Parts: sequence; C-alpha cells; structure tokens
Amino acid sequence: MGAKARVARHNKAGAGLIEISAQLSEEVAGMAFADPVAYVYNPLVYAWDLHCQYLERFGAGSKEIVFLGMNPGPWGMAQTGVPFGEVAAVRDWMQLSADVQSPEREHPKRKIEGLACKRSEVSGARLWGWAQERFPRPEAFFDTNFVTNYCPLVFMGESARNITPDKLPAAERAMLGQACDKAFVATIETLRPRMVIGVGVYAEKQAARLCEGMDVEIGRILHPSPASPIANRGWAPQAQAQLEALGVL
Repeated sequence: MGAKARVARHNKAGAGLIEISAQLSEEVAGMAFADPVAYVYNPLVYAWDLHCQYLERFGAGSKEIVFLGMNPGPWGMAQTGVPFGEVAAVRDWMQLSADVQSPEREHPKRKIEGLACKRSEVSGARLWGWAQERFPRPEAFFDTNFVTNYCPLVFMGESARNITPDKLPAAERAMLGQACDKAFVATIETLRPRMVIGVGVYAEKQAARLCEGMDVEIGRILHPSPASPIANRGWAPQAQAQLEALGVL
C-alpha cells in the first residue's frame, strides 16, 4: 500500500504527522543493510494502525515541547508503533488499541506480539511512568508535549543483539539519514515547538544539527536506558531536575 493510500485511511486529526510517517516508511522500506545487520523491523508498516492512533489522538495541533528519541526498542515501539511505547503505558494510560501484524522477517528471539507482549521496555516504562506521575490523563501531557523518534527502524544482528543507527557503516547512516532528516524537519515544521529535547546525546545532536537556523531551542535529558549506570540510579528525578533547569514542565 502506497503512502497516499495509507494516509487516506487515517485522514483525521494529526493528518500532517501521519503523512510524514507514511512517506518516511515508504522511503526506508527499500533500503538494504549489510552485515552485521541481519534483521530490520519497520513498525510503521506492521504496527501502522496503532502508530496512527497515537498520531491522531495526541499529535494534532502545535506543541510547546517535542521529545526526540533515537529509534525503537525491541519491547517498546517495535511492539506498539509508539515511541518508547512500553505496552502497559500504551494500552492502559494512552488507551490505544489495534491489531499489530508481524515483520516480513522475524527473529525467533524478538517475536512481535503487539499489545499482548509480556516483556516490558525499561526505557519506555521509565519515560512514560514519569509522564503518568505528573499527568494522570495523557491529554494533559500531550496538550503541550509530543514524543517522537529520529529513526523508525529496529536493527538486529543474527544473535538478536540490538544495533543502534549510530553503529551502522557511514554509507548506510548517510542513506538512512536523508530520509530521517527530512521527516524530522517536516515534523518540527508541523508541530512548531518552542523547544526540542533530545532523550540522550545522539538525539540532541540530531536536533541541534537539523534545527540550526530555526527559532527552536535545544535541550537534553538523560536517556532512560537500563544500559546506563547513571539512569539506573534513579532516572526520573534526574530527568525532572534537567527539565527544571531547562525551564520546562
């Protein structure tokens, strides 16, 4: 199904972001990645309906703050189509529900089960858990804030080891970056935020590079990954302190 047909199915609130996602998905679909990448998941295809629900419900209008992540995690957006999309947060707090299909090639250790997935995405549980504590209703958070990712793809090696976009060879990074850059700039032009906050150093660098010359401030908070010893020492209070230092939320 082409980008126009996919957008037509969801031509409601958040239509601008839906069109951007559909175009991005179409552009990255034909890309090939060499060893050590053995599996590539694109949740903008197999979790499209759930992704569009997120955009329709929470992506309409302009935003004050846009939080930018790197790319989907295997138990988060890879399962739900929602950035940092830990299943419980998407299902119970955001109240989103839709069928999720399977990738064309699926690693036996990284099965896609959608909202039935029992695994928890630690990064997503931390980020959305922080949001829930301060905003009991998701509409209160998304009224002025939005969360998106720079890259929509999940990369894995033969062992199912996660490979982040910054670890790809230079030529593949450049190829992927052309599509991701265009989609991110279009997202910022659509949402017109005052500030983009990178969740982690990589996302901050992409935001700073692409927002140069725009009337947009750039900030950063600690990435909530369990691979970060600092984040494991209490991510939420550290992120909250960083946000307060930035003068937001």
